[in-house]
Amino acid sequence: MAYFDAASSEPLHPQAREALLAAIDVGWADPARLYGQARRAHLLLEQARTEVAEALGARADEVSFTSSGTQAVHLGVLGTLHGRRRAGRHLVTGAVEHSSVLHAGGLHERDGGTVETVGVDLTGRVDLDRFAEAVARPGTALACLQTANHEVGTVQPVAEAAAACRSHGVPLLVDAAQTAGRMPIPPGWSVLTASAHKWGGPAGVGVLVVRKGTRFRSFLPEDERERRRVPGFENVPGIVAAAAALRAMAADAAQEQARLSGLVARIRETVPKIVPDVEVIGDPVDRAPHIVTFSCLYVDGEALLTELDKAGFAVSSGSSCTASTLRPSHVLEAMGVLTHGNVRVSLPRGASAAEVDRFLAVLPDLVRRIRQDAGVA
Repeated sequence: MAYFDAASSEPLHPQAREALLAAIDVGWADPARLYGQARRAHLLLEQARTEVAEALGARADEVSFTSSGTQAVHLGVLGTLHGRRRAGRHLVTGAVEHSSVLHAGGLHERDGGTVETVGVDLTGRVDLDRFAEAVARPGTALACLQTANHEVGTVQPVAEAAAACRSHGVPLLVDAAQTAGRMPIPPGWSVLTASAHKWGGPAGVGVLVVRKGTRFRSFLPEDERERRRVPGFENVPGIVAAAAALRAMAADAAQEQARLSGLVARIRETVPKIVPDVEVIGDPVDRAPHIVTFSCLYVDGEALLTELDKAGFAVSSGSSCTASTLRPSHVLEAMGVLTHGNVRVSLPRGASAAEVDRFLAVLPDLVRRIRQDAGVA
């Protein structure tokens, strides 16, 4: 089986596995206590915090660990809005943000706040001028923008958006789930979220980074742990493994991501030549290096994924977080592109050219057969 769904979850990095097994033996105690085993767990936790902070361009005391990337987004969005209630209750987001951002915005609206959603172009890039106008509105408390889109890979203009936010005194929350450990983090953000299993760490570890000077107050009952930002007992072994994976991925990022980007470029260029009536989606150049998405006209996406699975390829369709619901992707709808017959290929560390060649070899016949079965070939 060729695993081509790294945007959903990167396979566990060998260094993460090694670190996890070691930390299970020595990092199981409560890091908030004072006896020997607890002090050892505390040292492991703080060393991991320092390593993650360094990789993300932050200070260690700005980093908190959560139970997932989704929880990090929820806490980051709602905690910053709560901390800035006196500044206003207006939230600005892009139309193609991860569903966790949109759901947090929905809760904010139900609580009496307002949300302004900024549209995107055909490549999925947010309209920067409209984004700047939105954050300039009086009462804007927070803006949210992902580093790169999780479905089509298009890189967002984070640095430029951050400059617009800064000129109006508005903090910018950046969802870096798809690029942390793979690409440099753009400057200027105030709050950052990420998820360890996207970079080869274990599932169950998210990261919330709140810059010094950013007003933040958790909307949950107060808890003494993780700078009072995240309630609950820290998963020390998982956090240690997450830091090990991030360190390892970042060390190899320049070389490996250039290699994967070349394989993605081959898919982008070849699929339209070998499959009729196909649309390759997202920016062809300014994109995450490991993601390529295309839509096939007259093809049921679920049927195509099933046939690819039988042929030995694990890929996804539509949104990574709503694929099981059979609802059209909000990302593709916002872009104004085909929403059916959609395939997202996201290459993990170590994906080979031979696997890509085999994918390209079997794809045309699978699409042709599905169209024939539907009576449209």
